[in-house]
Amino acid sequence: MDILKIALEVFLAITGVFLVLLILMHKGKGGGMSDMFGGAMSSTMGGSSVAERNLNRITVGMALVWLAAVIGLGVITRFAG
Repeated sequence: MDILKIALEVFLAITGVFLVLLILMHKGKGGGMSDMFGGAMSSTMGGSSVAERNLNRITVGMALVWLAAVIGLGVITRFAG
């Protein structure tokens, strides 16, 4: 069980970092930090491109994988000892 727990912890860390990178790749919707650093100019182009929709899908999928790893790690920790 220790090998599975360690593998899930490593998988959780990798998916967590990848999820953060995916979230940072999204374009700003206006307001907040994105406007502060010049995001307002790029948000005037408008429209949701295919790339943005695909990025949204990949981000949601990665979030579900990350959540499954968290639940799996919790189950293993709870019942393994």
